Amino acid sequence: MDKLLIRGGRQLHGEVPISGAKNAALPELCAALLTAQPVTLLNVPRLQDVATMLKLVRNMGVSAERDDGGSVRLDAGALNTPEAPYELVKTMRASVLALGPLLARFGRARVSLPGGCAIGSRPVDQHIRGLQAMGAEIAVEHGYMVARLAASRKRLRGARITTDMVTVTGTENFLMAATLAEGETLLENAAQEPEIADLAEMLIAMGAKIEGHGSSRIRIQGVESLHGCEHRVVADRIEAGTFLCAVAATGGDVLLRHGRADHLDAVIEKLREAGATVSAVPGGIRVQSQGELKAQSFRTTEYPGFPTDMQAQFMALDCISTGTATVTETIFENRFMHVNELVRLGARIQIDGRVAVVEGGARLSGAAVMATDLRASASLVIAGLVAEGETVVDRIYHLDRGYDQMEAKLRGIGADIERIK
Repeated sequence: MDKLLIRGGRQLHGEVPISGAKNAALPELCAALLTAQPVTLLNVPRLQDVATMLKLVRNMGVSAERDDGGSVRLDAGALNTPEAPYELVKTMRASVLALGPLLARFGRARVSLPGGCAIGSRPVDQHIRGLQAMGAEIAVEHGYMVARLAASRKRLRGARITTDMVTVTGTENFLMAATLAEGETLLENAAQEPEIADLAEMLIAMGAKIEGHGSSRIRIQGVESLHGCEHRVVADRIEAGTFLCAVAATGGDVLLRHGRADHLDAVIEKLREAGATVSAVPGGIRVQSQGELKAQSFRTTEYPGFPTDMQAQFMALDCISTGTATVTETIFENRFMHVNELVRLGARIQIDGRVAVVEGGARLSGAAVMATDLRASASLVIAGLVAEGETVVDRIYHLDRGYDQMEAKLRGIGADIERIK
């Protein structure tokens, strides 16, 4: 099993390319199931989750080819098995995104209940209720969601869907399903993440009629069929945010090529308050830091608020900043698993339920630590870049699920980091 060996204490300088967003690429790979014509996606990141999704659609009978330049060509014209088996779904919750497209195009689907990170309960009941409102009959049998249209129907029907909670994958499933439904679908309390807006732009390029994407109210007029398209995956704002925190922590001056500052307003505001200089520049984001920071309290919430996917990375930053910060996690109930590992490096953190109190000014020292989930592993890398001596991060398969060659990118801007067996 691979590990990362990090020798801390180096500032970061230069340029780093930001890859395509995992959380856009995964639903967009599923969107290709909506048409019998070829779809080409550009700027697809090389991640374990992407490889799993490609394996999943190939298992259905989809032709999926990728090249070294980050392009993936999919052809679902011969799709013959509208099913997502447990063996493939258990490692990645995003597999549930196959449900809406399969049901919309084929009128039936069999999708395993999802697995993924152990960061908390992420129920699929919102997906089921929303698709039922569109005329689907869905039963949970032997660990699978078995969905079909009523015998009298040939297509899903448009509906007004208001979820009890803001759900990103739920919004994406409903958005894709509604493109082929009869009539109009109105999604209220919709998630507003940039990845959803990017998915909508891809669907529009395929012939869908969508308005309001990027807001909490999305309107979709169903069409009878969609065609192929070519679409470029939006840059990964969480990868960009992770590098912003890394440079702020170590000190240095780095340009994040392709980074979108307008997708990271809440994170950038906190970094500026902490003492880093962050600016939108032509072609990306520039971050400069002397490594002397003030701890910042924050509360995670739905976009455009502070993202839960940046909580662990910013907490690592707070550990070495002056002052005390309070971090409140409102999205997932079990997303402080990185705290014990940060404490092993010398951090001073107390947890009370969903609140962590971080006493800054810690002098971190290298140690062996273990990644527990995707973003937790990124926080340990940031801490290791600052810590004195050597830090070894184990179980980095979590990191590989969501970061495209992170150690190579960090090495390219001056970090002393390597992958070891």
